[in-house]
Amino acid sequence: MVRSEHRDNGAGELDEESWEDVEATLLQADLGPEMTAELVETLRSELAARAVRTAEQARQLLRDVLTDALRSDLDRSVRALPHDGRPAVLLVVGVNGTGKTTTTGKLARVLVASGHHVVLGAADTFRAAAAEQLTTWGERAGATVVRGPEGADPASVAFDAVKQGTDEGADAVLLDTAGRLHTKTGLMDELQKVKRVVERQAEVDEVLLVLDATTGQNGLTQARVFGDVVKVTGIVLTKLDGTAKGGIVFRVQRELGVPVKLVGLGEGPDDLAPFEPAAYVDALLN
Repeated sequence: MVRSEHRDNGAGELDEESWEDVEATLLQADLGPEMTAELVETLRSELAARAVRTAEQARQLLRDVLTDALRSDLDRSVRALPHDGRPAVLLVVGVNGTGKTTTTGKLARVLVASGHHVVLGAADTFRAAAAEQLTTWGERAGATVVRGPEGADPASVAFDAVKQGTDEGADAVLLDTAGRLHTKTGLMDELQKVKRVVERQAEVDEVLLVLDATTGQNGLTQARVFGDVVKVTGIVLTKLDGTAKGGIVFRVQRELGVPVKLVGLGEGPDDLAPFEPAAYVDALLN
């Protein structure tokens, strides 16, 4: 992907075809034209400053520039441990079809496997299937599930789940919310209400926004709206397996100033993993 020409002054310089290769790679990875142009500019000045001489050095520099752009300094830990004598409360949000309920179930499984007591709240009461799905995940993982009748008030189900978690001395309460379309104001109000009602008894420690890596620019629009409505603290990027390059992660982090904390790498129950910028960049470039 990267070739280099030698100059007498020893400062490595890429030929034009190589620059086009770099640009094409970043655009194909869904970084978007602005971010791509910015990174190419950074790479050009770094190459000149560091007197890069070989294609291999140029490749390594591209890796470094991309990893830096992903902000390795961000705290990517998920706040899922009890404190102040109460469980951690995590709100899982996102539009339908992103894998939100599945992510909630997988996260419960990871936490239970690490020895934590988890309560799941099925606050997506608009879809009976969501509550069923979450109940199945809960049973498999060994987590308590709190659900209401279909069409019940999502905020009251969330409230009950937090109350039960507190009564049981749980470590974490995970609340699966409705996959509300980000264009429907009423549903966004509903989400705000869920958070407000829960916070009568416990602060929400983590608001995880689940984004489908294949949605590209549309994912960014969703992220922005959710970020305005409930203060998102972390992003879960799903469907990173297969064709999705998920370059959207660069833009979402930049736009929201919020770290990608977890990634879903496939359909298996154990494929939810911490997000690691360096490994991600390697995958992107290969």
